Amino acid sequence: MKKIQMVDLQSQYQQIKETVDASIQEVLNTSSYINGPLVHEFQKDLEDYLGVKHVIPCANGTDALQIAMMGLGLEQGDEVITADFTFAATVEVIALLKLTPVLVDVEADTFNINIEALKKAITSKTKAIVPVHLFGQVANMDAVMEIAKEHNLFVIEDNAQAIGANYTFKDGTQKKAGTIGNVGTTSFFPSKNLGCYGDGGAIFTNDDDLAHTLRGIVNHGMYERYYHDVVGVNSRLDSIQAGVLKAKLPNLNDYCNSRRNAARFYNNAFANNPNIITPTAKSNKTANCNQICDVCDCHVFHQYTLQITNGKRDELHKHLLTKDIPNAIYYPVALHSQKAYKDERYNESDFPVTNELVKTVISLPMHTELEKDQLTFITETIINFLK
Repeated sequence: MKKIQMVDLQSQYQQIKETVDASIQEVLNTSSYINGPLVHEFQKDLEDYLGVKHVIPCANGTDALQIAMMGLGLEQGDEVITADFTFAATVEVIALLKLTPVLVDVEADTFNINIEALKKAITSKTKAIVPVHLFGQVANMDAVMEIAKEHNLFVIEDNAQAIGANYTFKDGTQKKAGTIGNVGTTSFFPSKNLGCYGDGGAIFTNDDDLAHTLRGIVNHGMYERYYHDVVGVNSRLDSIQAGVLKAKLPNLNDYCNSRRNAARFYNNAFANNPNIITPTAKSNKTANCNQICDVCDCHVFHQYTLQITNGKRDELHKHLLTKDIPNAIYYPVALHSQKAYKDERYNESDFPVTNELVKTVISLPMHTELEKDQLTFITETIINFLK
């Protein structure tokens, strides 16, 4: 059995080495390192893949969120509602722009924003909702969009962990994650399902005017060199990273399917274990769907995250490391409890699910190159420890 990796980027690279190397060499040959041809080619490829009118590449996923909010014209003091259980970048950019973050609890099964908590959090100052498609599963966008329409709110999808996922609406129509709201954002951090070999990100929208604004913001507010029409930032996807992403994009669906297959193996191995709650994949495609079935493409398993219910999560974490099984706790501290984001507005009673998740979640190795003997060793080690 080869060494188990949390994310095996080296093995993935070997599968596409020739194509990736050719893309990088093309950039070196042309010396078009910034806004070169490969950036524009990747942009067009991603627009076609997502079925969205505009993709605006940028330097990273955090910038993508910030630029999206800048483009929507949100102003100091405007309230932006998002999930309490996620990576800090989501709320970080809200605070950086002097907006007011409003954190709400999440669902116990999907870990995505709780719709009832979202409704209760809306005030006259609320201007936007940021649903996070956490760990690869799309949030309940039927409900989010209905609420946004009722209250005239912007929807900014944080799609950093769910690129490639599909959302099926109640009426049967389907869209790619990140293309449903006013604007969507993603990260191309190396460990993502579609990751480059450095930092990278992108913004998606079907709004022509918004896209024009965003293209200016990412480039110092310029549409013509040295003429600054809007306040901007320096956030561009470099050509080498675009070349890597262009080489990997045709494989994205296969990558997502491989992750689903690994998740299905994990779920089957842990089935009916009283100490483990396995991830679900909720979809409108099938009634009461709560498993990783053949028709569910709503979850792309950027992470495979268990809940350990017998109080031994931390012990399991340490035990797996002694067996050379990498694992991680995403996330050990709720955002409302972080020193940077504590606020007297929050009551602990408002976050029962998040406060439980931070004590019980653990994420296992998840990537496209997992082999059966590795999966067997991981699952048997966990089951034996939790007996």
